Amino acid sequence: MASNGLYIQLFSVHGLLRTENMELGRDSDTGGQIKYVVELAKALDQREDVQQVDLFTRLLSDKSLSEDYAQSLYQVSDKCRIIRIQCGGRKYMRKELLWPHLDEYVDKTIKYIKRRKRIPDIVHGHYPDAGYVAMQLSEIFGVPLAYTGHSLGRSKLDRLMNEGMAEKEIVKRYKIDHRIQMEEEILKRADLVVTSTTQEIKEQYGQYQNKDIPQYTVIPPGLDIEKFYPFYHDALSESEKSETELYAQASVLDELDRFFKHPDKPLILSLCRPDKRKNIAGLIKAYGEDLELQSMANLAVFAGIRKDISKMEDNERDVLTEILLLMDKYDLYGKIAIPKKHEFEYEVPELYRIAAEKRGVFVNSALTEPFGITIIESAACGLPVIAPNDGGPMDIIENCECGALVDTTDAEQLAAAVKGIIVDGDKWRQYSKAGIMNIRKHYTWENHADVYVNGIRRTVENFYTSKMKQAVPSDAIGRRLAKLNYLIVTDIDNSLIGEKNRRLQPLLQLLKEHRDHIGFCVATGRTIESTKAHLKEFNVHSPDVIISSVGSEIYYGKHAHRGRGWAAHISARWNREKIVRLLKDFSFLTYQEEDTQRRFKVSYNMKPKKDRLAKIHDRLLRSKCRYNLIYSHDKYLDILPYRASKGKAIRYLSYKWDIPLANFLVCGDSGNDEEMLRGEPKAVVVGNYSPELKSLKGLRNVYFAKEACAGGILEGLNHYKFIKKSKR
Repeated sequence: MASNGLYIQLFSVHGLLRTENMELGRDSDTGGQIKYVVELAKALDQREDVQQVDLFTRLLSDKSLSEDYAQSLYQVSDKCRIIRIQCGGRKYMRKELLWPHLDEYVDKTIKYIKRRKRIPDIVHGHYPDAGYVAMQLSEIFGVPLAYTGHSLGRSKLDRLMNEGMAEKEIVKRYKIDHRIQMEEEILKRADLVVTSTTQEIKEQYGQYQNKDIPQYTVIPPGLDIEKFYPFYHDALSESEKSETELYAQASVLDELDRFFKHPDKPLILSLCRPDKRKNIAGLIKAYGEDLELQSMANLAVFAGIRKDISKMEDNERDVLTEILLLMDKYDLYGKIAIPKKHEFEYEVPELYRIAAEKRGVFVNSALTEPFGITIIESAACGLPVIAPNDGGPMDIIENCECGALVDTTDAEQLAAAVKGIIVDGDKWRQYSKAGIMNIRKHYTWENHADVYVNGIRRTVENFYTSKMKQAVPSDAIGRRLAKLNYLIVTDIDNSLIGEKNRRLQPLLQLLKEHRDHIGFCVATGRTIESTKAHLKEFNVHSPDVIISSVGSEIYYGKHAHRGRGWAAHISARWNREKIVRLLKDFSFLTYQEEDTQRRFKVSYNMKPKKDRLAKIHDRLLRSKCRYNLIYSHDKYLDILPYRASKGKAIRYLSYKWDIPLANFLVCGDSGNDEEMLRGEPKAVVVGNYSPELKSLKGLRNVYFAKEACAGGILEGLNHYKFIKKSKR
């Protein structure tokens, strides 16, 4: 941990995220969690005990979006940045579709961290997708993991099923099974879970098998009280609005007046995303069925941002369509406003103040509410609130005494609560004053940041104290590879280890002596289990990287942490079952033992004979298979994804860990090593090589050693002056 302040990395992968003019309500993914993480970053930026805070999100370049989201680096201040990293292309996609691309995001973030030569003190994932990313980085770099779920998959599954949606459809649309599985993994590995309420811990995280593993801390979100100031400030002579604020106020008033016959009536205000769980329809029904309420107040529903309802996602389209139909059903024209858009930065605070000046009420009619950021915003402006008797609102109303809790599914109770505040001037003033005073006591970002940094610092200190006993994080493979710029890669059988083993120990001793600047990697046709057992048998220390199963798998460090990014990368258009089925009737192929078969490798034994390989290629190509076929030692036939091989794995390592290919020394002896021996890396063909490699003679960057196995590798190191160059 930096002695002069924490370096915190925050992750919110979804992408529609910026510090100014946030598009809250644009879709179901741009809700309060987006605002939360931006405000958290800005609050941390103000603290002297935080040296750097980086907020990572997804880079988007989409004609339908602002160019802001295509800016790879946005400097918020000297020590606060928004970093946008591309994954899954550049088009915007909803969060459920991001899962297959998150390993790509991890790889590119690793590259970013290495290039800047600084590892964070802690990584903090917001929402399950970013939690997954942060979890991988935590493991790779040996740093603690903080997590904030914002909403949880099990709760969402229960809610959707209660609404009548079939579980099969929920899984298909929301990938809810995968999400829940990842949430369980995150809870298993998280060092700290930050929640907004105690209800989240008991009723939401409490549904998970791994609920008792992490430490929890409850820190309510804060509020920018400079922006959400009380409504009466505008009436004071010393208060001066900026021209932008005045324009926002005028725009909001003009928009509301466009809808209302009697704009001077008290205003019932609702502000939320067009989501079924927000229960906007319930509020309109309560208003529409109570003629007395209609006579005393207008209703304004700001339900996100929309252009063409027919082109929106199903959930948003259904909600907005229902709103319009209810407005027509109850003939609420002239009494209800449903604007198509609102600007968050300046217009939303003005909305709260306008409603307060009209002696109105803010209604959060959600069915469930994890926290309720709009409740503290409206209360801070002096607008009394009505909220669901659930989750965050229970804590807010208890702390601030700024309104009433109701059963939002009961239309009569909801309408009665609204009328009770509007008609009772003393109650209205009591709630208004209490909200203004108590929000500033309990819900400022300054307070939030105080508790947050203390919790983070304690988590970091505990992590380093406990993990140092296990040689972590100093031995974390990410920290090691981030420092290296040279890598030796060698095949195992008949290259590193063979019949003539007398030079193996001198080679291993040399690698240990220079481990501070040279990494050690093996690339083999063996499975990971066989590789580890064979290396142990010959007293070979744990490599930094293992490329196993002919390049179809990558593992990192002595604990063999699987390279998920590589698996995601090579999985494209791979259909193992189809390949096995297509080749089943070839009598000259013998399917190898099950312990040699892998998810991304089909292995056969095959004796050499004219046209056999041609027949295999013809069968697979005619069936439109994408694959890579490797035949070696006149015996072994391996079929891999078209993106997989030892050579491609080396190029992937070069990209991910930002090590130039020219700084790789690659050693091999047989046909399945040929691809990795070609090209930019420095190649060594050991003296006991197979005839398959004769074609490499004379190629640039390929050295044919005289000595066999480890002796040939040592010979190659001397030939290229590799040790000397790595020290520069």
